[in-house]
Amino acid sequence: MADNVEAVLSKIRPHTSSALAHQKAPATLLLAIEATFREQGTEPSATAYFAALLTTLDGALQSSRASGPAMGEGDVIPAVLYLLASVVPSVPHPVIRSNLNTVLSLASPLFPTLGPHAPPLRSQITLYGAILLALDRPHLDTQGLRQAFMTVLQLTLDPRPKVRKRASEVVRDVLVVPPLPLAKHPYADKVAEWVKAALAEISAGGLPKFKGKKADTEGSEAAIHLLTFLRPVLPTLPAESLSSITSSLLLLPRSGNPYLSQSAYSILSDLLTLSLEDPTVDLQSHMSDLLKVILSSPPIKSDAALNAAWATVLGNTMLAYHHANADECVSQLTKVWKALWSLLESSDGATRKAAAQALSTLGQCFTPATIKAAVKEKDSLEPKEPIRKIIVQTTSALESLTYARAIPEVLSVVSSLIENLRFRNGSRKNTTAAEQLVLPLVTQIAGLRVQKTFEYKEAADVTLGTAMRVLGPEVVLRALPLNLEAVDSRQAGHEPRAFLLPLLAQPHPSPLGHFVSYFVPLTERMFDLQTTAEAEGRQSEAKVWTVLVEQIWMGLPGYCWGTADLKQSLTPQFAQLLSQLLYSQAELRPAVLRALKIMVDSNVTLASGDPERIAKLPATVRADAISEEEAQRNVAFLRTQAESWLAVLFNVFSSVGRDNQSTVGDVISAWIAIADPKEVTQAYHKLVTLFKQNIAKAQSASGSSNKNQPSDSMIVVTQDLLLLVLPNLSSEDATALFHLYLTGEVLESRDNGVQKRGYKTLARLVESGKVQIDVAAVFKQLESLVDGLAAAAKKDRFHLLTALVQLIPSDALHLIPSFIPEAVLGTKEPSEKARNVAFDLIVAMGKKMAAGGVVKRDMVEGMDEDATANIEEYLTMIAGGLAGATPHMISATVTAISRLVFEFRESTSSQMLSEIFTTLLVFLGSANREIVKSVLGFIKLAIHTMPADLLRPHLKVLVPALLRWSHDHKNHFKSKARHIFERMIRRFGWEDVYGCAQEEEARKVLVNIKKRKDRAKRKRANAVDDEDEVPKTKPIAGDAFEDVLYGSESELEDSDDENALAPNAPPKRKGQEAGARLRVDDDEPMDLLSGAASRVTTANAGKRKKPGQDAARFKTDGDTGRMVIDEESDEEAHDNATTEDVAGAAYRESLTSVDGFTRGPNGRVKFNKDTKKRRREAEADEDVEMADMDAIQKPGKKSKKKVEPKLGAEFKAKKAGGDVKKHGIDPYAYMPLSQAAKKQSRGARIGIAGKR
Repeated sequence: MADNVEAVLSKIRPHTSSALAHQKAPATLLLAIEATFREQGTEPSATAYFAALLTTLDGALQSSRASGPAMGEGDVIPAVLYLLASVVPSVPHPVIRSNLNTVLSLASPLFPTLGPHAPPLRSQITLYGAILLALDRPHLDTQGLRQAFMTVLQLTLDPRPKVRKRASEVVRDVLVVPPLPLAKHPYADKVAEWVKAALAEISAGGLPKFKGKKADTEGSEAAIHLLTFLRPVLPTLPAESLSSITSSLLLLPRSGNPYLSQSAYSILSDLLTLSLEDPTVDLQSHMSDLLKVILSSPPIKSDAALNAAWATVLGNTMLAYHHANADECVSQLTKVWKALWSLLESSDGATRKAAAQALSTLGQCFTPATIKAAVKEKDSLEPKEPIRKIIVQTTSALESLTYARAIPEVLSVVSSLIENLRFRNGSRKNTTAAEQLVLPLVTQIAGLRVQKTFEYKEAADVTLGTAMRVLGPEVVLRALPLNLEAVDSRQAGHEPRAFLLPLLAQPHPSPLGHFVSYFVPLTERMFDLQTTAEAEGRQSEAKVWTVLVEQIWMGLPGYCWGTADLKQSLTPQFAQLLSQLLYSQAELRPAVLRALKIMVDSNVTLASGDPERIAKLPATVRADAISEEEAQRNVAFLRTQAESWLAVLFNVFSSVGRDNQSTVGDVISAWIAIADPKEVTQAYHKLVTLFKQNIAKAQSASGSSNKNQPSDSMIVVTQDLLLLVLPNLSSEDATALFHLYLTGEVLESRDNGVQKRGYKTLARLVESGKVQIDVAAVFKQLESLVDGLAAAAKKDRFHLLTALVQLIPSDALHLIPSFIPEAVLGTKEPSEKARNVAFDLIVAMGKKMAAGGVVKRDMVEGMDEDATANIEEYLTMIAGGLAGATPHMISATVTAISRLVFEFRESTSSQMLSEIFTTLLVFLGSANREIVKSVLGFIKLAIHTMPADLLRPHLKVLVPALLRWSHDHKNHFKSKARHIFERMIRRFGWEDVYGCAQEEEARKVLVNIKKRKDRAKRKRANAVDDEDEVPKTKPIAGDAFEDVLYGSESELEDSDDENALAPNAPPKRKGQEAGARLRVDDDEPMDLLSGAASRVTTANAGKRKKPGQDAARFKTDGDTGRMVIDEESDEEAHDNATTEDVAGAAYRESLTSVDGFTRGPNGRVKFNKDTKKRRREAEADEDVEMADMDAIQKPGKKSKKKVEPKLGAEFKAKKAGGDVKKHGIDPYAYMPLSQAAKKQSRGARIGIAGKR
């Protein structure tokens, strides 16, 4: 809590020199209070600040009793209120309760005076919010407190945004956290009464119809402010008040204000949604009346925004009604469906989308009884049941011109119907209601999908995907054959439906046997067709068959989610086929692997009966899941197949590349988890035997010059397989593997991969806890193997050491010093991952030392007496590296000490911290930049984490030492020093830091930092006046140590970022809202009575030009009304561009022209040679008029320069001097306005008739 107060007040102190009175006054008052604390020897705390500020407020009110409280920006009372609002949230609640009467007597009388002054009024509101949160139930009845709360409640309608926002936040926070053990706050009744009165006043008076009046604006704004306040507060109000409030909200749409109506509907939707999630929000008894009122007041059809909100609230009302009373809700289903269905005829896309979502919500209101009744009359020609009427209406809409533009919305409604008619009436073997009722509709959509003129293929695919997911491929393909083979596609009406194949991959209820009986023979025939096409040279056809086969096998995983016929379908023949595909077909391998993994994981999850694990399965699998007993039988069957599948997967793992091994490894892990322990042991022994053989081969070939021995890759593969088997090993096998790896043959191998996997396996074995090891012996063995360590294996070695440190006994801590140098140097590794693990190792050793124990110094070289283990002893050990022989070691030690100081700052004594700071401060004067860089990072961290009183005595040495590097740009030392000075100024104040600067030049650096900092603050103050807000600490993201050490809180950097523009919104595409239109086909007559869905198009709907679109770009003459085309000639434009680039052109000409020259290395002038190329370029650069071209051009020689025709050149007579009439066109301005309006490229000329 003290840290919170310090964090807030540290943002206020630097403002003592601010030019703004409302910033300077609180900072000055705060420093005066802290000076009093120092004089009286009082420890600064939230309680001390609270008491001092109350005393100051009392004194200020006493002194201003005659003239009244002064509320100016620089006066004392606003400053006291601001500081109180900052401090009170951190004051202990018992202290607030004991001083409640004092606070009320001082602060409550200020409300009338604070009314016109927004900043102190916000502070007062914040103060009361913190006080109300700290009180118990008996204190809430204190005299004056309830009146103060009602005053804050009234301010939620204040016209000033910041006051209104603060008051709303306080009321919401108070109501959300009622005093224990109450479920609702005692003030909630008062708030509910006030809200009902305010809504009744708005509804009774309505909104004035006249415009321009102040009262009109105030009334409208007050209603908007009330609804804005009501939205977050409504769930906290008493349940008995919600009925009358919702009734009042439903009257707002009748007021005629669209925004109020939309807001009222939106709040109702939120409330109804909340009633489904929170049982304390009770609206069940009012659902019938609520639904009647909503149905009786539909908005006008032209109001798009209000229609969308009305549809949303109607759908949510029905859903809440269904949960309250499902039978009564069904009786209203037909009426509500008709009301919402009519909105699909709207021309507004948002309205249609909201209506479709609401209709989809109605699908959730179907009851089993209603579904059964609909299934009974499925063959009736005249439907009477609601669901049958809905399906018939939806079917006719797909062929109706009225709903042509709403085809995507109708398709989404069909998807909802399929989802909500999953009902099977008992057994999983029964057919779904969707199959019996909606399958003809699915067939109709598939018929639209194959039409070339149908534009909503994506939406149709979504609906067909839903049918595939709910009904399964067995049902869908029975009604919609694929027709992919040549025999099928030749017949009329048998269009290929290859678009169904990508939909197979999603989970569905069809059994695996369907894939084996239907798709496996189909793929075999397709493979034969592919082979035939390749043999006959039809490569395109062969590619088509290849793609179709891949798409079919990609659908295999969808059949494997907890299938009931697993034992009957996974026959030896099918398993052999899958094995062959894994070996020989790389394109099909991912699908088969995914199917094998899903086959195991889904059955294991369902067999566990764990609700949390089952909840992670896809919704389709959960909705149609097999029983727990069936899943257990499936797992038992798969266990019998595990040995053979593991052998196959091991072979596949060793044959695929590194990029694909992770996928195979996941499948191996899934299968080995269900395998019998004996089979796991057998597989482990085979792998170990293979590993030893490959190691022996590698050693025998060590003298060979070939660096890439085949045995090395096999060793790595075997190690990867052992890593996969490791979690399921027994304790004996794990121990044997540990000792097998803890040898020089593995950990000093010339192959980096072998070393990495060796250390990784050892670390996993230690973490598993299955291995009983002698830590001292293992440390000794690892220490002897450090010479052959590869750089790539350091990360895994550090990981192993971190795991071993946890196992060191408290009487064997003498093992730690032997690995300190290696861990410290690891913090300077080039690899970021290795550095992070090295830091973890250093911290782990520190925690082990901090836990206590004995360090037997006689076991460590150069030491005699035993020492008690603690963090300071460990820091002393680490600090020994400061005497290292190389700058690299010293720099790494400084970095390690920085991390330890940050990690153990709370448990390290002030004396130790002071000694560390003093010692490292000496290295700031080092001539080695690597050392200085690490020390600068430590100083930055120390200023952030160490106590200010501990660092203040060192400022006289620290400031001059830092100023030495403030002008050094190398390694960003200048910016680092500047950031440190900014932190120091914020921490210790400007005067203390500036007073430690000795030289005048050094002081200029600090003055410059202060000026730039003040300039940045002024920019922020001018941009937005948010300085009156109570400061909030910035959230820290990522690793805390990295944020402190490398993160920059530079005010100057923040100010630089302010000029950055906000990212632009994405440009709106032309014609995006143009809507749908009918496509005209001249080849065949259009039937407007059927098939309208395939005649609708949205392509190029907005690209048609409007009359006068190009003419609008030109000015008009005021007298005559003619358009004025200001045509700047190309010659003028070229002259302007040339004039702007005179200097550059002259320089280029001096280098390249005939008369130009260059200078050699010795300064001599060398003139350019007069070559034909230079003369030709010079002639080409001349701007020659077309009329003079014939005179200049040599006879008999064609000009190489492309001559652009002048304006109107096509009308020029060949022999005469004037213009002539050509092709029936007069030589007038027949230029299309669209071309005249375009900005022509430089040098491009256009004829008077628009010709180039």
